[in-house]
Amino acid sequence: MMRLPYLRAGSGHPLVLIHGYLGGAAQWKREIAHFSTRYDVIAPDLPGFGAASDRAGCDTIADMAKAVCALLDDLGVKEFALLGHSMGGQIAQQIAADRPMAVSKLMLYGTGPLGLMPDRFEPIEVSRQRLSADGVAHTIERIGATWLKAGRDAPCFPLLVDIGARANPQAAMAALDAMANWDGRDALAGFLMPTLVIWGDSDRSYRWPQVQSLWTSIPDVQLSVVPGTAHALHLEKPDLFNSLISDFLVNY
Repeated sequence: MMRLPYLRAGSGHPLVLIHGYLGGAAQWKREIAHFSTRYDVIAPDLPGFGAASDRAGCDTIADMAKAVCALLDDLGVKEFALLGHSMGGQIAQQIAADRPMAVSKLMLYGTGPLGLMPDRFEPIEVSRQRLSADGVAHTIERIGATWLKAGRDAPCFPLLVDIGARANPQAAMAALDAMANWDGRDALAGFLMPTLVIWGDSDRSYRWPQVQSLWTSIPDVQLSVVPGTAHALHLEKPDLFNSLISDFLVNY
């Protein structure tokens, strides 16, 4: 397996950031700059996305988790704090289930334990059909607008679209299948590491029942609900987002 491309900065305890569907490591540049003053921050591009768009995407969450873990193994990173956004939150849950002793702290952001995403702004099957008909560039513009409270008028919308458009079509389609077929609910009670769940109250991808399931099923969990934000609150309110993460990582 080819090593995933990644962004890395800083030193200290490792902090791993996993992007979501039609995302990329470049979306974390603010977080990398902020946290690299205290931590060794590592942000991979998932297969088929961002700087890894030249390789085939994975059609299971488990295979995406294996790709991330293979990179960390290559880098000699044995224990780390782990943050996953959206689909990346599913991957983070899979890693926490597969390697519980490696994950010292877990942050699940804008995500849930059921990849099929009940009550999503549209069923995954519709996204699959529209992706096939419209292509990746139009899909990230259409779907990306739902990730922001201000939609296309949000200042961060062009960045979100630019990163998402780099995905290759096969990976974009495979990831929809991966999410639709993934269910991580049975693993939650076994997550013994401290966990932070972050959710924007206007998130149209992962609704409250998904977030509530994380909150009520993980033993050692904190919940932060951010008002006036949607699915990509780290782009909408980056300072607040980074403050929440900093507070959770204190003494790490």
